[in-house]
Amino acid sequence: MNLVVSPELSFSIVVDLAYEADDPYAVRFAFHLPGDAPVTWVFARELLLDGLSAPSGEGDVHIHPVGGEPPEVRIALRCPNGDAVLHAPSAPLIAFLARTDRLVAMGQELTGKELDAELADILRGCDAG
Repeated sequence: MNLVVSPELSFSIVVDLAYEADDPYAVRFAFHLPGDAPVTWVFARELLLDGLSAPSGEGDVHIHPVGGEPPEVRIALRCPNGDAVLHAPSAPLIAFLARTDRLVAMGQELTGKELDAELADILRGCDAG
């Protein structure tokens, strides 16, 4: 990915993308900045998917497609310490999402026993109140 410093200046940074089936709604991006420990952001897998084709996001993470060839996305991250804007080619993100979908299909995050367990947890919370 490219970290955009200004309209005239950006530099390439290494970003590790991770997905874990036991947290099926989230994706993790670990940004490796020169001289610093990696900074990890966790946000919704669906946000990343939606942002590939249309502006998406509220709050601290905004993603939207950027015209051009090859297609890219713009990822804007906001935090109290400052904002960051990154540009990334769409193709590797699409491939990453395809791999996550093979682990846990989009829309099938809670099924069967997991859905029953989640419902039981919710109902237990209602009984306590």
